[in-house]
Amino acid sequence: MPAVRPKKHLGQHFLNDKNVALKIVESLTAKKSDYIIEVGPGMGVLTGDLLVKYGNKLFAAEVDRESVEYLKRNLPNLTPNLIEGDFLALNLSKKFNGNIAIIGNFPYNISSQIFFRVLENRQMVDEVVCMIQREVALRISEKPGTKTYGILSVLLQAFYNIEYLFTVNEGVFTPPPKVKSAVIRLERNQTHHLDCNEELFVRVVKAGFNQRRKTLRNSIRSAFPNVELSAKFTDKRPERLSVEEFVELTNEVESAIK
Repeated sequence: MPAVRPKKHLGQHFLNDKNVALKIVESLTAKKSDYIIEVGPGMGVLTGDLLVKYGNKLFAAEVDRESVEYLKRNLPNLTPNLIEGDFLALNLSKKFNGNIAIIGNFPYNISSQIFFRVLENRQMVDEVVCMIQREVALRISEKPGTKTYGILSVLLQAFYNIEYLFTVNEGVFTPPPKVKSAVIRLERNQTHHLDCNEELFVRVVKAGFNQRRKTLRNSIRSAFPNVELSAKFTDKRPERLSVEEFVELTNEVESAIK
């Protein structure tokens, strides 16, 4: 059967190394998961092994028509659970009644959007194993105090334990990307609710990092005029703050704007 043509506008880089594929599949524990969703299966390099391991618990969301037809021809067992459409448009709580694990070689151009969807559905999504751009993987798994620690690091680490698993070189893809990739695992932690206004928490985190070279006194005031911070935060930069400290900062901002 003819292979699928990689499409630049979909950010497609097809993994062609079965050993790497198997390593990714084996990285998923799915200890509590009722369903497994593969995002962007493409030509099914992960999907075959996932089907063997999870059977009809496996669903796959694919937006590319050519890939959909390829999967139907080559992995007919997947067809009943093949979602023909964009993962980002899926209403997970409507379609699935139970815990979800997500796996995939995420297209670089939408990986951040996928993580925000994971956060929106964090009560259902108990695990994510994904291959993404190495730079993004480092940023997400980074601890406070480093230059790469940022918005997604804080928001995801608030609800997930994140582990950088391994680096993947450019040569195992068709076409090869211009950067290295990495596989990370997110496992849901025990935090169900933050001890603050969660919507305000997101705004405070974004405000802090939107002007990350400035101290919090200036970056927070840009988003929340007239808010005076306590001495603990005023001269710090956002990358110095842990999740817990951002919670504390959020409560401080909320008190000041009431």
